[in-house]
Amino acid sequence: MAITFNADTTNGAVITSDTSGEIELQANGVTKAKVTANGLQDANGNSLRGGMYRNLIINGDMRIDQRNAGASITPTNAQYHIDRWRAYLSQASKYTVQQSTTAPSDFNYSLLATSSSAYTVGASDYFLLAQPIEGLNVAHLNWGTANAKTVTLSFWVRSSLTGTFGGAVGNAAGNRSYPYSYTISAANTWEKKTITITGDTTGTWVTTNASSMVIYWSLGSGSSSSGTAGSWSANYYDSVTGATSVVGTSGATFYITGVQLEVGEGASDFEHLPYDVQLARCQRYYWKPTASNSIFGSGYVVSSTRADMFTNLPVSMRASPSIVNTAVSIRINYAAVSVLATTINLLNSTTTGFGAYITGATGLTVGQGVTVSNNGILELSAEL
Repeated sequence: MAITFNADTTNGAVITSDTSGEIELQANGVTKAKVTANGLQDANGNSLRGGMYRNLIINGDMRIDQRNAGASITPTNAQYHIDRWRAYLSQASKYTVQQSTTAPSDFNYSLLATSSSAYTVGASDYFLLAQPIEGLNVAHLNWGTANAKTVTLSFWVRSSLTGTFGGAVGNAAGNRSYPYSYTISAANTWEKKTITITGDTTGTWVTTNASSMVIYWSLGSGSSSSGTAGSWSANYYDSVTGATSVVGTSGATFYITGVQLEVGEGASDFEHLPYDVQLARCQRYYWKPTASNSIFGSGYVVSSTRADMFTNLPVSMRASPSIVNTAVSIRINYAAVSVLATTINLLNSTTTGFGAYITGATGLTVGQGVTVSNNGILELSAEL
């Protein structure tokens, strides 16, 4: 039975408390907020925690897709697709991934995985969507110590299939994992899921700029990597026993967006960051000049077939980057004609810039200055 200990009858505002210790803030008989053991919540039980950058997931709203600009791809094992999102798979060509504009209210994009066949998952198979998280971003969780903090994972999900689905949180070494399960109740309907995870007090959790934690969503996992939900294990698991297999049904779809991982025992509203902030966070790991023939560096000609160039990066990257794709064009002295080169090789690379030499062009004049444009396909990576 609720006990009213303060009331403003003029405005209809009431503060009540019951024997559970929960306090409700009401206006004209309607609950507006609650104070619980888990902190301040709205009427639906969502946390009202504030604070900038509380979401430990980068690009959880799937807005940034530098690599593919929304195009569907059939990923290879460990391939990144939408920024910061990675595919893991034991068998090739069983699903495709892409950025999708099918999304719940308050979101514009999602990550879509589509099954390419009806594949029977073997004991050692795995088909996963995942995000590795840098140790510098989760060091404050104190995992691996007696002071490990509890976190809450929340996300919006939609599938053409229903039933129990699985995933896991694990360390980069693959010897600590926390399998979790969630239920999709209605086909082709957006549903929000919330999973609270007690911090791991043992195991090794990297606190440097290397990979520390990986969050998995399973599209189909065999018995070897499926465990019991809701507790920490000294084994590698990426799903739960008996979970629905998306790759087991040809054409099955799985959408996810609004992914948030935060400290505490409840989920707060998704943290919508400004686009430029989210892009810069993604560019710490991967950078691709967006406009074809946009200038990204300058230098000088050292031979008739080679030019050296230097450039600063738009943000400080996680580590010294490597070049992923190598086709560039060289524009001499800002002349109207570009000379296409074939190869770009790093001379040196730091987290803030790099030097490179570009070969394969012909007819260059030694000593002339050059500007370098990307021809649409230069990529630099410092991914985990």
